[in-house]
Amino acid sequence: MTGLQSIFQRTEKKYLLGPEQRRALEEIVRGYMEPDEYGLQTIANIYYDTPDCMLIRESLEKPIYKEKLRIRSYGRAGSDSQVFVELKKKFKGVVYKRREVMSLKDAEIFLRAGIARHPLSQIQKEIDWFRSFHDVIPRAFVAYEREAYADPCGSGLRLTFDTDIRCRDKDLRLSAPLEGSPILPDDRTLMEVKARGALPLWLAAALSSLNIYPVSFSKYGHYYQEVLSREATDKRRQVYVA
Repeated sequence: MTGLQSIFQRTEKKYLLGPEQRRALEEIVRGYMEPDEYGLQTIANIYYDTPDCMLIRESLEKPIYKEKLRIRSYGRAGSDSQVFVELKKKFKGVVYKRREVMSLKDAEIFLRAGIARHPLSQIQKEIDWFRSFHDVIPRAFVAYEREAYADPCGSGLRLTFDTDIRCRDKDLRLSAPLEGSPILPDDRTLMEVKARGALPLWLAAALSSLNIYPVSFSKYGHYYQEVLSREATDKRRQVYVA
């Protein structure tokens, strides 16, 4: 995995598509973009947060600045599989992402105790500060099937189509089976448009003609609102009753 990009700066917009919208949009997209070389991929993530989910709660309030930490693998990971440790920040609509490639075993040790095999890189120092300052723990597993398109001309434009989004808050390991509870209907696709600048005219026109509009949607955030927040409320009620 040498030569992989470690730092990203771009805008990211999300859209929820019905089956006909996706079919029509992909027909247009194929005339301008190329499918990702890896094809359909299963992406798995472990999101780190405080025990009371403070980071995602603050993020859902839509502040001008927010950040999150996760480990990502492509498919089910073994202890020696290479994974991405990603620190993602968003400020005034612009996303800044820093990531490091590690083995799953090293990543889990690093995020648990700040211990690394080699002197920390600048990105690792940023991740370690975030980990230590917020005292984070593994909080949610999020997996999905992804198809992606990229601009062959190198503009940085990228479209991703995510389906079968599933989450859980137990067995928070990337080496565990990639199972979870669905958070969207089977026929819905979450599309993300990632760009370094303004959208090309052809894409803006396509989205408008198909009545596809941006939405505020976080996979982990949606799972928190639908499941984790209710569980926390139930626990507080049990303590109160007791």
